[in-house]
Amino acid sequence: MSNTNKQNVTVIGLGRMGAALAAAFLDAGHPTTVFNRTPDKAGPLVARGARHAATVAEAVTASELVVVCVLDYPAVRALLEPVADALRGRVLVNLTSGSPEQAREEAAWAAGHGIGYLDGGIMTTPPGIGDSANMILYAGGPGLLQTHRPALEVLADPVDLGADAGLASLYDAGLLGLMWSMFGGWLHSTALTGADGVSAKDFTAVVVRSLGTMAWFMTTYAEQIDAGKYPGDDATLDVHVASIAHLLHAGEKRGIDARLPELHLEMMREAIEAGHGGDSYARIIEAFRPAPR
Repeated sequence: MSNTNKQNVTVIGLGRMGAALAAAFLDAGHPTTVFNRTPDKAGPLVARGARHAATVAEAVTASELVVVCVLDYPAVRALLEPVADALRGRVLVNLTSGSPEQAREEAAWAAGHGIGYLDGGIMTTPPGIGDSANMILYAGGPGLLQTHRPALEVLADPVDLGADAGLASLYDAGLLGLMWSMFGGWLHSTALTGADGVSAKDFTAVVVRSLGTMAWFMTTYAEQIDAGKYPGDDATLDVHVASIAHLLHAGEKRGIDARLPELHLEMMREAIEAGHGGDSYARIIEAFRPAPR
């Protein structure tokens, strides 16, 4: 593929994810420079056409767009602090996992050195890089994502969360929590149905179809949460408590661990005892929020 008019890109960090990022840039025809503390990891990418930088300074000066994906934020700073002057005027895209606070600190450091900064949250595993069906969340310098979208969109669909550099990490943390909760619920229900001989494959086919309805509920509940009002138009907490009793009974008869549904039941009962039995399930968000001071 011709790399005419393709932006030069540098990728620092060649673990499984970093190597996948560099490979996607190469596949899209971007002249790609790579650096890793262990030079041997660059070999397969160099064989595909990447340029191997011997030092971090050489890596960052090779491209206007510098993508870093390493173990953690202290590792990012250790690598880049010594070459801050060389990064001045360039754009740093940090796809390292961390906290919102770390992302904001890194953005402040970059701004202090005249470096454009985008923080990113990768919403897929390495095999999913290069597929536009997947997302990478970006937050940081206004206009930077739009300017560099032609290069970054080869990695995954770029989603702009705005100027607050901490939002990509914050969304990432929230989505991880959602993922584990959903997986936990799916595993519990799969164990329940499996106790009667239903295969995980057959049950999951129905689960996947139900996700559209769940998405509708979440969209509806999101509006209630933002408004701070929880009308029980679809089903009240009183109804949910009655329904979960059927789940617990079925699980008890089959010897299924009940800790997960019992947690939901406990939070619902607390809300009902506080006088909110007529509210929707969205009311449970108040159980997760910090107590008013």
